[in-house]
Amino acid sequence: MDLIKELNKETLEHEQLQVKVGDTVRVHVKVKEGSRERIQIFEGTVIAKKHGGIEETFTVRRISYGVGVEKVFPVHSPSIETVEIVRNGKVRRAKL
Repeated sequence: MDLIKELNKETLEHEQLQVKVGDTVRVHVKVKEGSRERIQIFEGTVIAKKHGGIEETFTVRRISYGVGVEKVFPVHSPSIETVEIVRNGKVRRAKL
């Protein structure tokens, strides 16, 4: 048990994501297609943040061709390259 807590502590010291619910973000995700690797950008509004520590996730929603699309991203995922905050939002709820 102590080993798991130490690994979580080390990971949390390195990365701190300052995303809040209601923010509009642009998430750069590494996508592997065969032998190629490229960056895919997913832009939308953060509608939820869940859990905490090493298993923390945030949900981003956008409208694509008239259809709502939601993706859940783990905060400490190696496939996420960067998260840009496009616009700060003001909300009064923890989950939209």
